[in-house]
Amino acid sequence: MIRHVAAFALADSDPAVRTEQAAEAARRLEALVGVVPSLRSMSAGANALDLPGNWDLVLVADFDDAAGLDAYQVHPAHEEVAAFIGGIRSDRVAVDFEV
Repeated sequence: MIRHVAAFALADSDPAVRTEQAAEAARRLEALVGVVPSLRSMSAGANALDLPGNWDLVLVADFDDAAGLDAYQVHPAHEEVAAFIGGIRSDRVAVDFEV
């Protein structure tokens, strides 16, 4: 199984706006479960603690294998959510590992 973990720093300078945007992005990400066939599970959330160095949004998604992650990346529903996040983020980091 491949676990995909991604974190996003959002661009808006207003913390309240970033919190709202992160919550909306998390809602959209979690709605992909059952829509993208290769996505086995997804957990996404907005940062809950405003601590120095924390980013705004994180997701943890599981796939059977690398091919499943690849299929997720190009699925139209994921591309729509990715476009939304791309319009509000300033940075992204990700790690994919076997579990």
